[in-house]
Amino acid sequence: MKKILIILLGFIAHHLFSQNFSQYVNPFIGTGGHGHTFPGAVVPFGMVQLSPDTRIDGSWDGCSGYHYSDSVIYGFSHTHLNGTGVSDYGDIMLMPTMGKVGLTPKEYSSKFSHKNEKATAGFYSVKLDKHNVDVRLTTTKRVGYHEYKFNKAGTANIILDLNHRDKLLEGEVKIIDSKTIEIFRRSEAWATNQYIYARIEFSKPFKISKKEVNGSSENNLLKGTKLVLALTTAVKKGEKILVKVAISPTGYEGAAKNMLAEGSSNDFDLIKKQAEADWNKELSKIEVKSSDKDKLTVFYTAMYHVFTQPNINMDVDGKYRGRDNKFYMAKNFDYYTVFSLWDTFRGAHPLMTLIDRKRTADFVNTFIKQREQGGRIPVWELASNETECMIGYHGVSVIADAMAKGITGFDYEKAFEASKNSAMQDIFGLNAYKQKNYISIDDEHESVSKTLEYAYDDWCIAQMAKILGKKDDYEYFMKRSQNWKNLYNPNNGFMQARKNGNWYEPFDPSEVNNNYTEGNSWHYSYFVPQDIPGLIQAHGGKQKFEQFIDAIFSASDKTTGREQVDITGLIGQYAQGNEPSHHIAYLYNFVDKPQKTEEKIKYILDNFYKNSPDGLIGNEDCGQMSAWFILSSMGIYSVTPGKLEWETVTPYFDEIKLHLEDGTTRTITRNTQKSELKTLGFENVKTVKDLKYSEQTASPVIAADRIFDFTTQVKITPLNEKDKVYYMTLDENDKNVRKTFRVYKEPFMISKTTQVSAYAERNGEKSSVTSADFNKRPNYWNITINATANPQYTAGGKLAVIDGIKGDTNWRKGEWQGYQGQTFEAIIDFKSPQPINHISSTYLQDSRAWILMPKKVEYYASMDGKNFILLKTLENTIDPKDTNVQIQDFSTDIFPTEARFLKVKAYHFGNLPEWHQGAGGDSYIFVDEISVK
Repeated sequence: MKKILIILLGFIAHHLFSQNFSQYVNPFIGTGGHGHTFPGAVVPFGMVQLSPDTRIDGSWDGCSGYHYSDSVIYGFSHTHLNGTGVSDYGDIMLMPTMGKVGLTPKEYSSKFSHKNEKATAGFYSVKLDKHNVDVRLTTTKRVGYHEYKFNKAGTANIILDLNHRDKLLEGEVKIIDSKTIEIFRRSEAWATNQYIYARIEFSKPFKISKKEVNGSSENNLLKGTKLVLALTTAVKKGEKILVKVAISPTGYEGAAKNMLAEGSSNDFDLIKKQAEADWNKELSKIEVKSSDKDKLTVFYTAMYHVFTQPNINMDVDGKYRGRDNKFYMAKNFDYYTVFSLWDTFRGAHPLMTLIDRKRTADFVNTFIKQREQGGRIPVWELASNETECMIGYHGVSVIADAMAKGITGFDYEKAFEASKNSAMQDIFGLNAYKQKNYISIDDEHESVSKTLEYAYDDWCIAQMAKILGKKDDYEYFMKRSQNWKNLYNPNNGFMQARKNGNWYEPFDPSEVNNNYTEGNSWHYSYFVPQDIPGLIQAHGGKQKFEQFIDAIFSASDKTTGREQVDITGLIGQYAQGNEPSHHIAYLYNFVDKPQKTEEKIKYILDNFYKNSPDGLIGNEDCGQMSAWFILSSMGIYSVTPGKLEWETVTPYFDEIKLHLEDGTTRTITRNTQKSELKTLGFENVKTVKDLKYSEQTASPVIAADRIFDFTTQVKITPLNEKDKVYYMTLDENDKNVRKTFRVYKEPFMISKTTQVSAYAERNGEKSSVTSADFNKRPNYWNITINATANPQYTAGGKLAVIDGIKGDTNWRKGEWQGYQGQTFEAIIDFKSPQPINHISSTYLQDSRAWILMPKKVEYYASMDGKNFILLKTLENTIDPKDTNVQIQDFSTDIFPTEARFLKVKAYHFGNLPEWHQGAGGDSYIFVDEISVK
């Protein structure tokens, strides 16, 4: 019987894998619009992504190296990112040419036409018009295969340009023999210290005909930070040359081993068929039926995009480069890279827990090793580098989801320790978050988003603690998971930033600013996935929360504030093109209005996913945009990864078959009961009984004039009217006085620079202490500014530059005034003549963010405000190419002068120069404090 079963399972597997699911994959989906995908050859989770490069300018829509609107190809490189928002990769670029050798991109690039271009799963081909060369590309996990067909006889060249895309820190080419070269490339971009090695084997001998090297060039070894060369041979008409490129993150030996294991074949078509078979094996995990071929194409291309990364990042023998740049051997797991976790924790990783549990365990094992070797689990890790891109520590979501769903193959205790470690750091606002249970603008930029996302991650850690029976950790992190309550404004129902103890005003929920990550308050006011019943209760019940969900879809689709290119696919303020919105339509299920979920999900599936180059409504983001489609079309979505249930909707397809790793099949139809869908894939997983934890009391808000002339009124308000408030004040006379908190009864007046601290209490539970500083003006000057500050960078108004409060290097916290494309000019009226012997004004530089020091600063004096005398000119001495964020005082002693008026004139840098990524754009001047003695 056992033998029959094995044969039967084998027959089923063969039947599935022999079905050509890959015929429905269209790699061009997302290569237009803002999808940022690439069309080249890749196998599932492969190290190699062999694709054409049509962009070398680092532009946003060129992040993958290719955009469908382009008509020029520069070459074919072996690493690419799928749908991200920042340019990187594009390593080891080769380009075939004919005739005279040219080593500049303009010389070796070629026009091409989409009519002569083809892409399928694991394969890409194109005709290079300029050189009359037909290119075909395919790949294994670690070896890229190129086939160049030269359609006329003559001199053929293959250009190798190591300076392609990112900055080359170290380059090396070793000529092994006439048919073999080895390459080392260390580069800097988003990943600031990326290592890649390659072994290239040609099917016929070549000679170096031309080279450009700025370093050494001896004994068949070329070294430098500028390294371009041409390999040349004679070809007959119609002759084909096969080029194989094995890559490795560890060294030449690793590249050689990878070549030996995966590059031994000289049969291009055989490798192409194997790549197709690899794709069919993965794509067969979900079998959908539809009479609409476009829908099938969108679905299976979505699967293709999800399986494009994370990428295997170890050699065939298991050797990998750790986060500490040391070498290790992976034992009993595969080591991966490219973890876009802010995006993928929401849908892509929950999908993987359903159809790829083994690989999910490998991801978690990778996280554990990165914690051991690099200090923390990944946030946005790329090529053994932590980019620190985006926010949160969402690796804990992936771990909690895996543990909740009973996935084994990793050490639960080590995974918990690694997760807890991330939550106990003092970086990115976490110190303030731990101390006062929320992050304010004063503490850290993107304070609202960070508070909310940290709170969800803390809930995930609590779920791990519950599974492991760690009662104290469970209680601690469950309490932290309620920190969202401190930013929920009961007066308007929105998640609102707090500054200096109070709500930040003016408030516009449509405004995109530095208090939110790639979004605004509309997008983040629904992000409490760990406590949706609590959020509903805060709004006043299901009916009111339903109205609040209705409101995001019916609001104007115009955003205010900063331009944010990621906010696309708008239905009202709901933005399907960016991740913070992805769960919102499913929240109708929580207010007993599933028909509204049905309506919204179907509209998105119908309208925002198309079988065309611009068929994605926003960045693919390493599979998240596609994972949303896959899950939603199956009738499920994980609103709360880490929770043992799916939110449900009517399936989009007539029939869906899930072929799971345990050999079982689940069939879904439009008639499948929602109760069955809720537990799909983990019907038999045991749940753990909840432990007790205490409710958090939210911190009160403290309102008064931050800067006041003589007196100001202080008002303290609890966020829950049932709370009792206690407060304490400290002014400059109280430094050595022991003070205690007292009951707050009514608003009170202060007349000195004072710190006010307060907390709320309900049923014996105290909130964290909120403190606010209110400053009596250090002067009573008037100021006129003859320039217009960017609305995002006003620091609260013109008095901000003479209020005595200095901004720090984190300018996103809002303490600096920013002026774009303008010379800053301020005239201070002291009200009466006064002696001047020292003048200072302070500026900030963050050249990556377009903020540069002024070219020079001039100081003038006047008695009448009309006729000014130049007192001093100070030239800037800081290099605009210096990317360190830094503050510079332009201060000077002057010959004692009496004046009523002082003019400060800071000349802006001008347009950004060619070397800058934003070349041609207007630079900013950021100014804060002007002081006079």
